[in-house]
Amino acid sequence: MTTAQVVNPATEEVVARVDLVGEAETDAAIERAQWAGVTWREVAPGERARMLRRFGDVVDAHLEELAQLEVANSGHTIGNARWEAGNVRDLLHYAAGIPERLLGNQIPVAGGVDITFHEPLGVVGIIVPWNFPMPIAAWGFAPALAAGNTVVLKPAELTPLTAIRLGELALEAGLPEHVFQVLPGKGSVVGHRFVTHPAVRKVVFTGSTEIGTQIMAGCAQQVKRVTLELGGKSANIVFADSDLERAAATAPYGVFDNAGQDCCARSRILVQRSVFDKFLELLEPAVRGVKVGDPTQESTEMGPLISGAHRERVAGFIEASTKIAFTGEQPNGPGFWYPPTVVLPDSPTDRVLTEEVFGPVVAVLPFEDEADAIRIANDTEYGLSGSIWTNDVGRALRVSRAVEAGNLSVNSHSSVRYWTPFGGFKQSGLGRELGPDAALAFTETKNVFIATQ
Repeated sequence: MTTAQVVNPATEEVVARVDLVGEAETDAAIERAQWAGVTWREVAPGERARMLRRFGDVVDAHLEELAQLEVANSGHTIGNARWEAGNVRDLLHYAAGIPERLLGNQIPVAGGVDITFHEPLGVVGIIVPWNFPMPIAAWGFAPALAAGNTVVLKPAELTPLTAIRLGELALEAGLPEHVFQVLPGKGSVVGHRFVTHPAVRKVVFTGSTEIGTQIMAGCAQQVKRVTLELGGKSANIVFADSDLERAAATAPYGVFDNAGQDCCARSRILVQRSVFDKFLELLEPAVRGVKVGDPTQESTEMGPLISGAHRERVAGFIEASTKIAFTGEQPNGPGFWYPPTVVLPDSPTDRVLTEEVFGPVVAVLPFEDEADAIRIANDTEYGLSGSIWTNDVGRALRVSRAVEAGNLSVNSHSSVRYWTPFGGFKQSGLGRELGPDAALAFTETKNVFIATQ
């Protein structure tokens, strides 16, 4: 069996070694999940709800352990890691309300009674990225389990530790064996079998658009259901009538959170030309004030990038001709550090404007009026998230309707709430996660007509 080293991005030290499953082990796990599903789908809704609630309680009891594990594995700041573990707990408690409320309809018809049922799909394969290993895993497995499916989950090769621990905690909470299995391994092996194995009825993938399109094409061979959450190049639109001081003070946290390794990162700041220079003056101290360093410290606001290879990729976006407005701090010594960086692109075709950097780099550019702001915001193949800063309610609604993105915030940078739907337009993905209808994505609607005449 192949073994992979798990490295702490802040220290470059090996913190664990994990056995990676191969194709045979993956197939065996899928088959176990298929058989476990026969009884799991028949568990009474109230009992399934109780198990999920208990799972959430067990996660809560291990919250600090999970957070510390994520800091060591992913380089997340301790504050963020605690929120992420808490998000898993909260989502499990929220999903515990699903089994008893997964209601069909009675539809009026002539000559009988017509009713609908939401039937579980079966085995669901979930492929999790390295940037938010805990919450994104739960976005998939919590509603899938609540709807009566079994789950096989592949964590990212770089960040498997918290997913493995969640699998252990599921058993501790009393979930039946093989209902929720964690399979650390390579995407080319485990992920590939999720796509090609006929017993896996749906694949949930979060990651790059390039890999997402390959998964979608593979699933199409079996007409297999998919949910895809892919890349982003979100815009932070700042109008002249906004609270400019607040917009500038919060802008770093809209893009530099998790060192910019976030599909929702507002990596393009569009500022109305009449206040462009003033905004940059206000933005500079906010960027320089971001505390970058040891993620175990409570005061740290930004940690390292995930790996040395990824740091090289991010640095590759800063070319010799790139105009850097200013940068923040960066620690010395070991760790995959990169400073918060603000650039002023010369051309709308600059890579830093058109491609997803996935690092702490933000481009600032001016716009003339409302129509120009909308045009620039939509000038991307992506459409995941974004922010709109204005004190004009009418403008906020007009621009929100016109911007092609799935999750927008006005006078805020908040993109994710587990009780509201999340997903993208265009090449940012397919389908919606989270929210009151999340479980429906893991079911098929069955219609039954019963003749009474």
